[in-house]
Amino acid sequence: MDPRPDSEVGNSQKGRLEGKVAIVTGGDSGIGRAVTRAFVKEGASVVIAYLNEEKDAEELQDILKDYGNKCLFIAGDVSDDKHCVEIVKQTLKKFGKLDVLVNNAAVQFPQKSLLDIDNDQLLHTFKTNVFSYFYLTRSALPHMKSGASIINTTSVTAYRGSDRLIDYSATKGAIVGFTRALANNLAAKKIRVNGVAPGPIWTPLIPATFTKKEVAVFGKDTPMGRPGQPNEVAPAYVFLASDEASYISGQVIHPNGGEIING
Repeated sequence: MDPRPDSEVGNSQKGRLEGKVAIVTGGDSGIGRAVTRAFVKEGASVVIAYLNEEKDAEELQDILKDYGNKCLFIAGDVSDDKHCVEIVKQTLKKFGKLDVLVNNAAVQFPQKSLLDIDNDQLLHTFKTNVFSYFYLTRSALPHMKSGASIINTTSVTAYRGSDRLIDYSATKGAIVGFTRALANNLAAKKIRVNGVAPGPIWTPLIPATFTKKEVAVFGKDTPMGRPGQPNEVAPAYVFLASDEASYISGQVIHPNGGEIING
């Protein structure tokens, strides 16, 4: 990508996530990579769940090499419920506990019409973007204690839609509903559930799914006139994962370049 997405986060001496163990799906690239780097810098041990992008994973491993034994990379498909069980199993074996779950992995396949979205695409999009959130959260919950945090990545498209990402927008709307319902369900257990709804963010997903013409103007329709960088989104996840957000649940943060979203 030119320019490359910026996932480098500022140095922190706060240690806001010191001692916490987190799982981040899609943690090898884009927003997930920035979240992983931010979490590690704040003191967390992080399990990076990714599909099969070995080059991205190896690059991130090299970036995080100075953090020693605080990272675990697990390849596989989170739309497979058995793999989600395995992710949690390996997390507990490596680190002995689980404090933060970031459901972030997603796919999108632009289509000009609803008529162009066949059953295979529809199922693939929902299995990756929604079912995986249910599968992994279901596997993680028995091991999460009071004070734990679940953070779900939704999207600005959940609120305003996208004419070429109909199925993707629908999944992101489902994630908002999932976040709010689960927050209510887990409130008595003092497990917080929140979401982050990024606007146009410069990630590898963009040039991979849109034409060069579309990429050239990507994000320029925001009030700030530009797309965001992954490292401008990651701090929202750090905040929601930290004890600083102890009285926040069922909410969604909107790093979207200034677009007013009422929801």
